[in-house]
Amino acid sequence: MALVLQTATFAHQYLNSFLYAQPTKPPDALKLGVLSSAQINAAAIIHPVETHPHITLYGIASRTQHTAQSQAKKYAFKQAYGSYQALIDDPVINVVYISTPNGQHYEWTVKAINSGKHVLVEKPFMSNGDEARRVIELAEKKGVIVEEAFHWQFHPAAHKFREILQSGQFGKILRTNALMTASPGVPEGDIRWQFDLAGGSAMDMTYALSFTRYALETSHPKTIHSVTMKPYAQDHRVDEAMYAYLTFPASDAVGGGDVQSSIYTDMSRSWSLNIIPKVWELPSIEIETEKTFVYFYNAMMPHLYHYISVKEKLTGKTAYYRQYSGGPIWGEHTTSDGGKGGKKGWSTYRWQLEAFVEKVRGGQPPVWVGGEESVVQMEVIDSLYKAAGMPVRGDKTGGEGGEKQG
Repeated sequence: MALVLQTATFAHQYLNSFLYAQPTKPPDALKLGVLSSAQINAAAIIHPVETHPHITLYGIASRTQHTAQSQAKKYAFKQAYGSYQALIDDPVINVVYISTPNGQHYEWTVKAINSGKHVLVEKPFMSNGDEARRVIELAEKKGVIVEEAFHWQFHPAAHKFREILQSGQFGKILRTNALMTASPGVPEGDIRWQFDLAGGSAMDMTYALSFTRYALETSHPKTIHSVTMKPYAQDHRVDEAMYAYLTFPASDAVGGGDVQSSIYTDMSRSWSLNIIPKVWELPSIEIETEKTFVYFYNAMMPHLYHYISVKEKLTGKTAYYRQYSGGPIWGEHTTSDGGKGGKKGWSTYRWQLEAFVEKVRGGQPPVWVGGEESVVQMEVIDSLYKAAGMPVRGDKTGGEGGEKQG
């Protein structure tokens, strides 16, 4: 289902590039360099930048000059680079977006930081928690901004979801159940199947863990009861699917107390009756509280479509909520379009860019994914792999559950 969502978002962003006129860019606008020619670039960064007045599409790098030039011509970049290093070395660029395979995030993020550039790097942040910690410490030392592209957390729907949970009117949170699947599955040969590139369902579908921790406003699990992995047939170090059962300590903001959580990810979800892709399995999370069931449908890309339902246990009565702009976080905040609350047509990626550019320019965006949050996210993924007896990404020995090599 994740691939279907990505395709829909590409269409959404392409349409919005026509609906929203490109603003005039001032001379001091940030100059963006895109590291890689990945398919996600158009939706995740290129089209969002087109509608933002304070950042420009300056350069794009690929492994060959021909590909870079082709991408530059297609998307109106000013410069094309036949290597990633050439882009990093260009002093004109002050912001870098990194969409390389997971296993290359650390190398190129570190190089960008050392060149004094701010970085927006795709999720999962790094290959493991140790890499994540080193990157955050280096960014602080060099005085640059590094942000993990957990775009869904910047969207007003996510903030409405949290507001409902924090309201206190439904009692404590008791249980959560989050899932993210791919049906049709991730194609054979895709980089997400490669261990050396930090592939695997728990890595690529890290959203399910993110939904859970965001809802509970928590960090590490208190207990990992069980983790079951389905190994990829071509490489047993890679998880095709994962099911984890954990106990998290919830924050006081959502009632406190321990919460039982299940997390399910699957990069090759079987089809219904072997003929129908399970396109209804949008990445979502259900929260059981003392009085209700709260369900956030399509938490990953709510700009396409979403709803938050609150069903009362005693009466069965259900209330529905949707939030495409404004909301409890962005509602009174002046955005780059000159108004308050942003635009309904903005994608999760555009909301993310809104916050990122404001932060880089010295402002205080109303929502931010802090560095420690990204470190903990990677550390929890590491702990899930270890609990399942599988190697942590970045472990070059490939040993089961072994320590990461320096």
